[in-house]
Amino acid sequence: MDKLSLNRYSITEEQSLILTSALKSNPSHLRELNLSWNTLGDSGVKHLCAVLKDSHCKLERLSLSCCDMTDEGCSDVTSALKSNPSHLRELNLSRNTLGDSGVKNLSDLLMNSQFKLEKLELYCCGITDVSSLTQSLTNSKALQFLKELDLSFNKIGDSQQRLRDELRDSNCVLRVDEGRSPNSDKCVVS
Repeated sequence: MDKLSLNRYSITEEQSLILTSALKSNPSHLRELNLSWNTLGDSGVKHLCAVLKDSHCKLERLSLSCCDMTDEGCSDVTSALKSNPSHLRELNLSRNTLGDSGVKNLSDLLMNSQFKLEKLELYCCGITDVSSLTQSLTNSKALQFLKELDLSFNKIGDSQQRLRDELRDSNCVLRVDEGRSPNSDKCVVS
């Protein structure tokens, strides 16, 4: 099995422990994991991080969109990926309450030269400041790999222009569409 998609399966924190146990038994073949739109919460995400830390894990795409995660869960994901950074190419943490501290954690991860992320989705995450992200992209090799950055429906205001300026000469597409409302199938982020 190289792809596991369990989005909208109503997986809870408790069930994530069972899922994590199953994934830990043989993580080397899994390349794509989609657990979006489940109520994992920070505890459920923390369980999953045990798989991400495993050196046998070769996950290339991870989607945890709308999983009731906060900056605490984002910190756990970041920490797990720091210990096993080389395979992941796409990360979707959209529609979670990551806030500015969550983005700062991800920014630290981008500084790791082994982390070669190509797509980062942070749509509707309660982010107001991306200066740490901009600084990471400026001071690392991340822009050699990053092709798409979605920060739509965050209120990044003044820090948006500096980020645009930084990405201007790169191959990275920046999405910051704040002009229309998110679709009706949304997860409320406070």
